[in-house]
Amino acid sequence: MIKKRNLLEYDVLVFPGGFSFGDYVRSGVIFARHLSAQLGKEIEQFVDEGRPILGICNGFQILVEYGLLPGFSGVSDFPEAALTTNEPAGFKCKWVYLKHENKGKCAFTSAIPKNRTVRLPIAHGEGRWLFPKEKEQQLLKKLVDEDMLVFRYCTKEGEVADEKYPVNPNGSFFDIAGICNREGNIFGLMPHPERAMYWWQLPDWTIVKGIQKYGDGKLIFQSIIDNLIRKC
Repeated sequence: MIKKRNLLEYDVLVFPGGFSFGDYVRSGVIFARHLSAQLGKEIEQFVDEGRPILGICNGFQILVEYGLLPGFSGVSDFPEAALTTNEPAGFKCKWVYLKHENKGKCAFTSAIPKNRTVRLPIAHGEGRWLFPKEKEQQLLKKLVDEDMLVFRYCTKEGEVADEKYPVNPNGSFFDIAGICNREGNIFGLMPHPERAMYWWQLPDWTIVKGIQKYGDGKLIFQSIIDNLIRKC
């Protein structure tokens, strides 16, 4: 007999990358509606208790479509932003540099100093972050003022992309690659930290072998583990 599990038995909820429901309609929207219908009350309690939630790539798209991110006023009944088709169009699979802009609110990046540059891979066709055009500057100001901006695409030296390809690989507004909610416990990003955990996953693994044990992706998972341990 299979025991039915409750979401509240877990400390962290992670939505990984992939192509849920074939990305039909738009990426993440069908999965988000499915979650709302099947696990809405449990997710609502999970959020109310401040438990950490991570969305990677398609998982980020799901969090946005669900209304969990950006979450300016809690969980929204409709998406407050969009992750849409790349500009230039096409599936992008490459390593990128990200500038860490968060001042310490995001529970998933607390082990990363502000302004540090990290390197992670992307693999998506719809990763361009957009706000409604008429509210673009107003919502960006909120994102920055409330320390919800986490990662921006940048050069190896940490210079932001100014929305220019190929440093910004998808045309995201303000080079946005990852954000958190106001409380800092819900975090979404387009790059894949799980693909940059160990030295052998890195593109220059033949160089770093024996010198570097972990990739930058470990910092994200280590951050949330450390936060959970501190709360025990």
